[in-house]
Amino acid sequence: MTWKQFFTSSIGKKLLMGLTGLFLISFLVVHCGVNAMIYFNDNGETFNHWGHFMGSNLIVRTMEIGLFAGLLLHIVQGLMLWAQNNSAKPVKYKVNDANSNSKWYSRSMGLLGTLILLFLVLHLYHFWTPSRLGGIAGIHALEETTLGAEYNNQPVHNLYAEMLVVFQQNLWVVIVYVLGVISLFWHLLHGFQSAFQTFGLNHKRYTPIIKTLGVAYSVIICLLFASMPVAMYLGWVS
Repeated sequence: MTWKQFFTSSIGKKLLMGLTGLFLISFLVVHCGVNAMIYFNDNGETFNHWGHFMGSNLIVRTMEIGLFAGLLLHIVQGLMLWAQNNSAKPVKYKVNDANSNSKWYSRSMGLLGTLILLFLVLHLYHFWTPSRLGGIAGIHALEETTLGAEYNNQPVHNLYAEMLVVFQQNLWVVIVYVLGVISLFWHLLHGFQSAFQTFGLNHKRYTPIIKTLGVAYSVIICLLFASMPVAMYLGWVS
């Protein structure tokens, strides 16, 4: 079997899903940690400092390219597996108690992944594009606030100010973000354990531990992500 045949096979696709899934799980920890710095309530100084470091450091920027590649691969492979699994059983059984065989969110990974993709497009439009490429959104944010942002004594894009503008002036954006994070929660709840299971960590001694860690990880990460737009909209941070 060639490498191409392997990675286009069902086993190969699941292996790639597991690898990219673990990579994205690690990335979310870093991303959430940096974003949570808004709770320092120091006018975004700490958040902007580390946010700009992440956006200007050569190593981090190189990893960012890998992240986008891994994310796209994860989405494509996930949709392919979802379509493949659906086409494998074109005729539904008359008696099929799906709830006894698997959780609803594990059977809905394609739908949840699509919702997360739509949320991600909105997120990139609001924050990644202006901070990396510049644009109307970033300029508007800087004009509408007196907050300044510096990195190594140089003026930089004020991402914190932009977050304030986006979330405080647009309730619908806050709602969409919260719904996106809810979709992410259900996706992670299945994906965390599934990623480890792909690599053979499916043992009666270790599986309960992995499942518990997966639940704790999903709850903490998603609560932090969901709390940020809500906190900014309600004025809990400044």
